[in-house]
Amino acid sequence: MSLGNRISTLRKQEKLTQKSLAAKLNIPHQNLSNYEREFRQPDYETLQKIADYFEVTIDYLLGRSEDPSGANSDKNFDPMEELKQFMVENNMQDIDFGFYDIKKWKKLSRQDVEEIKRHFRWVVQRAEEREIEDKD
Repeated sequence: MSLGNRISTLRKQEKLTQKSLAAKLNIPHQNLSNYEREFRQPDYETLQKIADYFEVTIDYLLGRSEDPSGANSDKNFDPMEELKQFMVENNMQDIDFGFYDIKKWKKLSRQDVEEIKRHFRWVVQRAEEREIEDKD
């Protein structure tokens, strides 16, 4: 999605007219109209105002990210810390996973770790279902 489309979509989600959003951003209405129609590009200051107003990242506005909040940014993502937290949440902190190659674990992306979590939950669910079946 283009910058103009993102601005327009965000504005419409907030049920704002171009004039009302332009007033809130303290920019001329015509400028906002030109941004949405992609006749002009906002300068950095205006881009920041738009991102701040809608509480999204500039990367989201520019189409470089599909995550409006930037919460899932992988810049500071630590797969080992994420997995450790998951293990604590599931009472597995005392399990020794020392036999795994740590270098390979550190290469995992956020998506990979989420897949591990989903798989673990599925395995636990299956175990619980089998336990119920065995009781019957």
